[in-house]
Amino acid sequence: MTKTILQLTTALALVTMAGAAQAADCKITVGLVMELTGPAGEYGQAGAKSVEMAFRDINGAGGVRGCDLVTDTRDSQSQGNIAVDAATQLVQVKKVPVIIGGIISSVSIPILTSVTAPAKIVQVSPASSSPTLTALGRDGKTNGIFFRTITSDALQGVAAAKYAIDKGFKKLSIIHVNNDFGVNMVAEFSRAYKALGGTIVSDTPYNEKQSSYASEVTAAMAGEPDGLYLVSTPVDGATVARTWISQGGVQKFLLNDGMNSPDFIESVGADYLREAYGTSSGTSPTASTEYFTKNYKEFSGIEPTNPAADRSYDAGAIVGLAIAIAGSEDPAKIKDAMYKAVDPAGTPIFAGKE
Repeated sequence: MTKTILQLTTALALVTMAGAAQAADCKITVGLVMELTGPAGEYGQAGAKSVEMAFRDINGAGGVRGCDLVTDTRDSQSQGNIAVDAATQLVQVKKVPVIIGGIISSVSIPILTSVTAPAKIVQVSPASSSPTLTALGRDGKTNGIFFRTITSDALQGVAAAKYAIDKGFKKLSIIHVNNDFGVNMVAEFSRAYKALGGTIVSDTPYNEKQSSYASEVTAAMAGEPDGLYLVSTPVDGATVARTWISQGGVQKFLLNDGMNSPDFIESVGADYLREAYGTSSGTSPTASTEYFTKNYKEFSGIEPTNPAADRSYDAGAIVGLAIAIAGSEDPAKIKDAMYKAVDPAGTPIFAGKE
């Protein structure tokens, strides 16, 4: 979990100055567009609970200027068009000043380009790692309103390539989800992997939510690879992995961060994943990470190791602190306050009661 920073020592007072009895007198609503169902449903459910936990903790400290932070949560169903409809309603009808979401890049990008950037509404994604988002910002197409609490796949792809070589994967087949996330992750990986001397035997995209991936697996198995690099989500990824195993594919896997899922392991079978390796964005131990790890499951019923969990808590906490610093629900002021909330020159503020 990233460390939440405040530039001004007085900002904490803005969060805690009101008593708990006063906090219920008014509410500040933040929009959530999360993948509660569909291929990324496991991530979105964890993400939504994490934001709710962050808001609970801020509200327990007195809220923001005497107001409780609350969420208006919508299910993107892991689909960009549905996410755009949900975000449009939150912005145009509910008049929310901030949207947290989506989880996957193929949801976050259409929200950004179709809704939040044109309306100049702050958007924070806890888990969308596509380099396309970096490019949109660099090209001046975000109006400076997009933030994320995860690193770009440009970093994860390079790390995965080195890890693959270190683990003895000299020849790999790749199967990846055919969306912005999957395409960009594989592009970054392939560039680095080849530079390190690795050989890609095959690169096979797949479309989400299919009942069978037999043809994709058959294509990927040609060329006797040392293993399979599977860039996927837990539900579809389990279907691909089971098919790979049943067709006699070598039981050696390299997996992306989103595959770090108990559901994936249970669906495939731990015995078949003894030589499965993965990459994920790292975290530095802090009082916040300790607090989150100890308390998240009791609050949510979900394991704190879920890939979207800790980063979504960060997103909720940073948004809450930014609203406090802004002293307003004006999106322009909140946007400016987002930079102040994570300024390394500020005073560290950690999760929990202490």
